[in-house]
Amino acid sequence: MNTLLKDGYAIRRATLFDLRAVYRLERVIFPRDAYPYLDLALLFLTPRVINRKIVAPDGALVGFVCAVLGARQDRGWIVTIGIDPAHQRRGLGQALLAHAEERIGRTHIRLTVREGNHPAIRLYARTGYTTIERKIGYYRDGETGLVMEKHMNPAQN
Repeated sequence: MNTLLKDGYAIRRATLFDLRAVYRLERVIFPRDAYPYLDLALLFLTPRVINRKIVAPDGALVGFVCAVLGARQDRGWIVTIGIDPAHQRRGLGQALLAHAEERIGRTHIRLTVREGNHPAIRLYARTGYTTIERKIGYYRDGETGLVMEKHMNPAQN
């Protein structure tokens, strides 16, 4: 299923064929702490994971999200989400986040973000996420991670 966005962008299911492109983009977006290739591969091979991509009008992969359906029926985690810097500030991140939330279909959705990633924190706060925990030294370089959670009402999912 494709979800068409403005300016010819589309959200599509990401498959194993997209893994290399997702990995390359993950390294561009998160140079200090990109997920290793094998970890991303496991996300693509695990049945309880939702993988989606955003493609530009020319078909290039410019964004992705991987989300895990938690063992608890009420919880999901957004493991990684990102938009190519050249395509940011167009509403693509917010559209991809909303799409992932809908697909997760749980009442509680969590994610972790660098404390210094202010643009992402603003996006998450604007879309209903609140900080529920600070993980001191969570990232390899010692930066604190913020665990943020959104409570979805049944009408939202």
